[in-house]
Amino acid sequence: MVRVLVPSGALGLGYDRAALARGVAARPDIIAIDGGSTDSGPHYLGTGTSKYSRSVTRAEWAELMTAQAEAGVPLVIGTAGTCGADDAVDWLLDITREVVAETGRAVRVAVLKSGQSPAAMAEALQAGDIAPLPHAPQIDAKLLAGCTNIVALAGAEQINAALATGADIVIAGRTTDTAIIAALPLARGCHPGAAWHGAKVGECGALATTQPGSGVIQLDFDETGFEMTPMAEGVRATPRTVSAHMLYENTDPFILYEPGGHLDVTGARYTALDKRRVRVEGSRWVPSDTYTVKLEGARLAGYQTVSLVTLRDPRYVTHVQQWCDDIRTRALAKVCDRLGRDDIAVELRVIGANATLGALEDAPMTAPEVGVMAIVTAPTDALSREVAKMLNPYLLHHPLTPDEEMPTFAFPFSPPELPRGAVYEFCLNHVLRLDDPMSAFRLTVEEIAP
Repeated sequence: MVRVLVPSGALGLGYDRAALARGVAARPDIIAIDGGSTDSGPHYLGTGTSKYSRSVTRAEWAELMTAQAEAGVPLVIGTAGTCGADDAVDWLLDITREVVAETGRAVRVAVLKSGQSPAAMAEALQAGDIAPLPHAPQIDAKLLAGCTNIVALAGAEQINAALATGADIVIAGRTTDTAIIAALPLARGCHPGAAWHGAKVGECGALATTQPGSGVIQLDFDETGFEMTPMAEGVRATPRTVSAHMLYENTDPFILYEPGGHLDVTGARYTALDKRRVRVEGSRWVPSDTYTVKLEGARLAGYQTVSLVTLRDPRYVTHVQQWCDDIRTRALAKVCDRLGRDDIAVELRVIGANATLGALEDAPMTAPEVGVMAIVTAPTDALSREVAKMLNPYLLHHPLTPDEEMPTFAFPFSPPELPRGAVYEFCLNHVLRLDDPMSAFRLTVEEIAP
């Protein structure tokens, strides 16, 4: 049997400390936690920075390093620093050095980096080793050269290579969310379908329980299946909460693709062992003919300035979309006339009506007051600010019809223009074929002493 302790869905989200202590006392074989994902958009991969507060990350990481020392087992984090870019890995490695200096406990750290050079990816594309996933954009060497960061998603093979170094701590760049949990069970001969299925269920900590915010769970893997146990008091896992997690961030509730194959849970059976624990058997791992890893990339999309105005007049609230459309038309015409440019985007999103789904909204809402957020995206920061200022008179005074009195709306800030600086976009949704699973990754070991 292999016991995996998962403290939380991501480092920086917090967890139940008493539950963590309970998990350490249960003698796990490994402590595994995710560091991030693409959930929060392309900025973090684009800049190679973390979404989470450094002080919070440091405090939680220090506690997990203490837990690792008490348990005497490896501590593994995947997708370090939210995005898993090389700079984000170095960021967490620096935090680790600080904690070691503070605690006086020396550690052996394996560092697995997954950053890819644009030149190497251009060669792989030319050689036919990069293939698009469904709905992927067309790419070429120029696009790849424009990426600020490209990462490959490591799987269980790369994590096990890092664990084989005998490291106390593994800090990995971008990995699949499941790899850090599935790796050790696979290495020790547990059922492969169970290893990947349990890893999928446990990737977000207690999200697959009755109290997602409690964080800490325990996963036990063996030759035929896995068991999931929440570690916080009063928290339960049920066949429903466990089986439902295959729907989370997955287009198919029965199939999950990973490096080297896919998981098939169509034959899985979920059994409540008691009021808290669930056992799962019948999951199947299907190896693929070729070994591929997913690629993610981000590039600079321009510079943005945002303005926010609030409307309360009932007539303007009722006709707010007409008001926004007219302002956008007039503003773009002015940009073309005064600046001679047609490469600037102007959006007006109605906050409180359909700002979340936009054109996909099938049940438009009404409210006594709405906010209108104007977003200007331009090739330079100066241009985005200039066009945002062109919008200012419209947002403050634009009437629905030319023959009515000039209205006045409310800016919550002065000045209303809020520069966002550089903005990024995802530009890769492809897979990279590898003859050797480690060929796209770099593994080093560092002895950190106080």
